[in-house]
Amino acid sequence: MNIAIGSDHRGFVIKNFLKKWLHESGHKVVDVGTDDPGSADYTDYALEVGKLVALEKTGLGILICGTGIGMSMAANKVKGVRAARVCTVKDVEMTKRHNNANVLCFGADTGVDEGLAKAMVTAWMEAEFEGGRHQRRVAKISKFEDER
Repeated sequence: MNIAIGSDHRGFVIKNFLKKWLHESGHKVVDVGTDDPGSADYTDYALEVGKLVALEKTGLGILICGTGIGMSMAANKVKGVRAARVCTVKDVEMTKRHNNANVLCFGADTGVDEGLAKAMVTAWMEAEFEGGRHQRRVAKISKFEDER
């Protein structure tokens, strides 16, 4: 699978950990930055990952900042992106099963360490969108985007 990944300075360490692990697991990883731990604007990376996912150049996107909140807010401005800020494996499973989230956002300052990040990404890639009534709801989001 092709996965886009990005972070600001707060998520830099976890991003690099996930990038290496995903690559070793056989995935193609598109790293949009940041490339060093110096101060960086989360919006730049959120919008770039969002564009890659929306244009279907990658199947999924992962974003890490201090809380995951800013990343999710920015990524959700890109038409076709359903970015979810998550803190637990249960959050991840539900956002994939019910919302078909295509961008996962979390925070390095919220207790998400490398182990939890790996567990969340694994759960997300293994979970299946349930469709049915959930598809109807996701379709309403897409329809609203198209009408704007």
